[in-house]
Amino acid sequence: MTPRHPLTPGRAGTASAVLALVLASAAAGSPVSAAGGEGGDVPQGTVIYRTTAQFTTAGRVRDLLLHPDSKTLYAGSDDLPETTETDESGLRVLEPADGKVRSTVSQAPGPTGALGRRAVRQLVAPLPGDGAVFVYPLRGIGTAKDGDAAAAGAWVPGGPVTDAAPGPTPSTVLVAQGSVLSEVDIATATVRRSLTLEGGERFAYDRTRGTVWFTDLGNRRLHRVDVTTFQVTSSVELPPVGDGFAGFTEVDPETGAVWVGLDTLVVVHDASGKRLGTVKGGGGADMPRAAGFDAGTHEAFVVWQDTGDTSQPGSDGDGSLTVHHTRDLTQAAEPAVLPGNHAQSGSAAVAVQPGGATVFVSDPAAGRITRLERATSPRIVRGPEDRTVTAGAEVILTAQAKGTPPPTVAWQVSTDEGRTWQAVPGATSATYTFRAAAADNGRRYRAEFGNGAGVSRTGPATLTVTAADTTTGGGGTTPTPGGTASPTRGTAGDTGGSGGSADTAGASAGGSAGGASGATVGGTGTIPTGGALASTGTAVASLAGGALVLTTAGWVLVRRGRTRRTG
Repeated sequence: MTPRHPLTPGRAGTASAVLALVLASAAAGSPVSAAGGEGGDVPQGTVIYRTTAQFTTAGRVRDLLLHPDSKTLYAGSDDLPETTETDESGLRVLEPADGKVRSTVSQAPGPTGALGRRAVRQLVAPLPGDGAVFVYPLRGIGTAKDGDAAAAGAWVPGGPVTDAAPGPTPSTVLVAQGSVLSEVDIATATVRRSLTLEGGERFAYDRTRGTVWFTDLGNRRLHRVDVTTFQVTSSVELPPVGDGFAGFTEVDPETGAVWVGLDTLVVVHDASGKRLGTVKGGGGADMPRAAGFDAGTHEAFVVWQDTGDTSQPGSDGDGSLTVHHTRDLTQAAEPAVLPGNHAQSGSAAVAVQPGGATVFVSDPAAGRITRLERATSPRIVRGPEDRTVTAGAEVILTAQAKGTPPPTVAWQVSTDEGRTWQAVPGATSATYTFRAAAADNGRRYRAEFGNGAGVSRTGPATLTVTAADTTTGGGGTTPTPGGTASPTRGTAGDTGGSGGSADTAGASAGGSAGGASGATVGGTGTIPTGGALASTGTAVASLAGGALVLTTAGWVLVRRGRTRRTG
């Protein structure tokens, strides 16, 4: 195929006339190809989460928090087993874009108040402006922000802290010490009130509804605790699943639904305790280990880890991130594979940027944080139309598609009725312009849009190229017998036109006038072959006398011709 090149606008002639018609048609609201296209490698509008960066700057990450005010990424870290000579534990403050460490707070008070190097096991809540409340082993409640030399903290009396959540007031947190639920002062770790349940060690707090959901896996029950009275108000039966491994208990702050990770699925109950359904992971054998929610998109983000035991059926060593609509639990994005993310070195954590465009997932075994960004495959909103033009005319084809990130475009052409397609060199914008040649007749054109989520193609447009009109564009039209020379543009004075109609009375004179006017006024008029001079058999030699008569009376003939045309 011979490549076509865009034309420089402004040239007069047929091509400009065709271009004007195209633009006028578009301005008048001429229909364009309907949205749709003929597909691609994935369905149009497919949502995926793709890995855009991996950070290995925070040791063995146990928890993540994306601060809503400072926009910094906080990581609660422990030492990696293979790097014991390096101090990697503490509270890491990272740049979300590239994982660069802004600062590390590794010192926190022990049981006696003495500072020491402390790992951070759980991030509980953001502090106003910047900083975080966190849990450190075994019973420490600490606070720190970016740039602090050491954390403030105190130890809760009783057993090891197994779970924590923001408290009902800004100065308190809720902590579980096994089956004991307490409200604890952040600054002093003083227990304000407590409740001992039948069993369990994990919970979630629904601040909007004043409810704590406490998971009692041993008794297969989910207890509903009213925070105002600090009493159990109801209990919900949990299904018997596998070996009874509890991954997490989280509450969707928008709907109040409680999500409980059990073995290889997630069980979801609404705010009243009614079972809504279950969610399964992509691998089938992976375990749900963390969940985050985004109110803007009404979506839940679940991290699944492989068991890490290749002797187990279905174990492949890889985890995944799945995204679900919180209203009906259906899939909101294609599962994203997390290579090597297994549970042998601890549970993964997740942090979701408001709006759901970016998600951070920790991998304790590999000592890394994976940054994933949402991408949507191109959705065709406009495709090119079929065109019929004359050879030499300018052709304008237009296509549009939407996607995240914005897709690139490449035009393709088929010379065998769509059986095979080739890229058009240099045609990489939404509008493809070229000059039609006779060889282009029957060719089909389409636009291919692509981004990181997939490829989509428009439906094809067929180009029909007709022969150029050789009777226009320069001189007059050949006069017909009977003394008429048909004008192309309506008057004898048009540029490139032919003579006007001559008086039918007096065919010889009228035909001569018509032919002469076409040749002289048009500039390059066609030589008459069927006019009055030829039909009367007048000798060529008599043209001199005829010229004299025309010269003498020409003003009369011209005047009469103009009168007849306008009449």
